[in-house]
Amino acid sequence: MRLTASDLYTYHLPSRCELRPYLKANAVEPSPPGPFEEVLRTLGKRHERQHLESFADVVNLSSGTLEERTERTIEEVGRSAPAIYQAVLRAETVLNGVTIEILGEPDFLLRGSDGYVIRDCKIARRITEADHPEIRRQLELYGWLYENTFGKPPIRLEVFSGTGELEPIPYDGGTAALAELGIVHALTGSSEEPFSPVGWSKCQPCGYSKRCWPAAEQRHDVAVIYGVDQGLVRELRDQGVSSYDKLISTFDEKTLAALKRPWGSGTQKVGKRAGGILTMARAMERGGAILLQPPDIPEVPNYVMFDLEGMPPHLDEVDKIYLWGTQVFGDKPSEYHAALSNFGEDGDREGWESFLGKAARIFSEYGALPFVHWHHYEKSKINLYIDRYGDPDGVAGTVLDNLLDLLPVTQRSIALPVSSYSLKVIEKYVGFKRTQDEFGGEWSMAKYIEATETEDEALRSEVMDSIVTYNREDLAATWAVLEWLKSHV
Repeated sequence: MRLTASDLYTYHLPSRCELRPYLKANAVEPSPPGPFEEVLRTLGKRHERQHLESFADVVNLSSGTLEERTERTIEEVGRSAPAIYQAVLRAETVLNGVTIEILGEPDFLLRGSDGYVIRDCKIARRITEADHPEIRRQLELYGWLYENTFGKPPIRLEVFSGTGELEPIPYDGGTAALAELGIVHALTGSSEEPFSPVGWSKCQPCGYSKRCWPAAEQRHDVAVIYGVDQGLVRELRDQGVSSYDKLISTFDEKTLAALKRPWGSGTQKVGKRAGGILTMARAMERGGAILLQPPDIPEVPNYVMFDLEGMPPHLDEVDKIYLWGTQVFGDKPSEYHAALSNFGEDGDREGWESFLGKAARIFSEYGALPFVHWHHYEKSKINLYIDRYGDPDGVAGTVLDNLLDLLPVTQRSIALPVSSYSLKVIEKYVGFKRTQDEFGGEWSMAKYIEATETEDEALRSEVMDSIVTYNREDLAATWAVLEWLKSHV
């Protein structure tokens, strides 16, 4: 049997899952990658290619069979080649009582004074244990393979990250990486599907989501309840409670609050969250909303719907907003307005200034009306841009003073039979329908990168139009949810 460094990625990404390695080993096909995953792959390959081009003298071992590349790696290290690209390292070890062949393909072996440095290229910008344990395990495994092949450890392990900096990775002799490969080996060789709780944020980016999530919903899995964490799911399962129907019949608020579940390195009581969890379970059981309190929404004639589209720093040089969308709804509705960042050097500042101008005109015409948004993204980015470019006329400060985050309003007022309170889920529950088949924050980022990359102005305009349509429908969806909430006041 063979295990590779990529098996560590299967275990960890998009989040750690005991079931995914088993499904992959048993040839269960995941859904094809979406546009955002494809963009990440393209950016990763470019990042690696650009780094490769920075070396004047490099041996490229990316072609040939694994056996041929393994032999050539040993030969090139033996002759002290200055740089080796796409080497292959192989060694055997015993995992769970079975002899396993381990294989790794580091991006670069770079000659030093007394051996080689192992370097990988990653577009991630935070190579920490919390953010990317799979990257650290991968490099540690390469170090172990190198040491077992050449009889001494590498000079060091490092990652050429998305920041353009070299991030050192401590080498522990391969202990942590081999321990995790032992877990993967046990999972892939299991006689039945390993248990791994579903979770909304955990499962949605995974290629097996369309397989696992509908099955969990069908069996009324306790894990689909909003607010239930993975540790609680495992503890409830150990107690024979795997469905929300059984949860309701087994626990009341007091007994659930006293239940201890795994939390970090120890345990923690469910505590004050118990009441909310049971209410959400009852909403699931009845398939309908439960009113908790009247929604706290100011009664005014008009509201501004407000939504941003942005690039996180791991995909751009800066944390960048490329579209600031606003539209007034109510007694005196306005047209949709999009403040777009241009593609030039000053585009980011121009987008911000365009937004401030549009917001100033709204205040001038309507007065200080609520800027309604979903979650805290908009507030955090306004503060970021005030720090970055300033707020000379105080318009951004006025926007901040009038922000109305509709997410906590919804959470406090109504328990819904849904697994997530994301706008995309809630808008669907209240009956809002979009015109585009593909949409979402990650889709928007992928399309924006496509627009940035192309030199075809017609294609760029077409792509940006699709992003504008998505943002405009985000605003309309937010208004639909607000109206639905107001009907419950």
